[in-house]
Amino acid sequence: MLDRYAIKIIRWPINTAAKIVHKTGIKADQVTLLGFVLGLMCFPALALQEYNIALVFIALNRILDAVDGAVARIQGITDSGGFLDITLDFLFYSLVPFGFVVADTSANAVAGAFLIFAFIGTGTSFLAFAIMASKQSIENPVYKNKSMYYIGGLTEGTETIFCFILVCLLPQYFAAIAYTFAALCWITTATRIWAGYHTLKTADRTRP
Repeated sequence: MLDRYAIKIIRWPINTAAKIVHKTGIKADQVTLLGFVLGLMCFPALALQEYNIALVFIALNRILDAVDGAVARIQGITDSGGFLDITLDFLFYSLVPFGFVVADTSANAVAGAFLIFAFIGTGTSFLAFAIMASKQSIENPVYKNKSMYYIGGLTEGTETIFCFILVCLLPQYFAAIAYTFAALCWITTATRIWAGYHTLKTADRTRP
């Protein structure tokens, strides 16, 4: 829901950083991999309940995730790069709640599992529609520079980052935050299924 506004705010610093990265000869895929490796470091920090350290690695992952896309737009967007980026993103998103589960199994296990379950809903509805939209050559009217058709919702990347920041700052309330965010994710999933189905149904009818 907030991604379109967040993009406008971060566009200049991210594009500036991308130009610097491009001049060094670093490829977009290398930025993606570096961001993922740094993101993985949040897991041991979470497991050890070092939440401030985990937050640093989460922030680095998300910053590099924005930079890699900007670098790709300079160097040329590729299907392989888009595939790598979205795959590693969803792995990272699931890693964070799993880290909280490991940190305190008795308090966080069910809430963490429910949040990961909700991420499956948002992820599959996102990816399934993107595949079909690409097959039917449906263009995205909002996110024109994405390698996939980006169908939005209540919980997009910006909201997910806010959720991760919040649980790191208030780990004692992880369960309540996770349940709340998971519920919002299911609303997103439901609206994506409805919008995606009807969009593709219309395309089916107009296809020669």
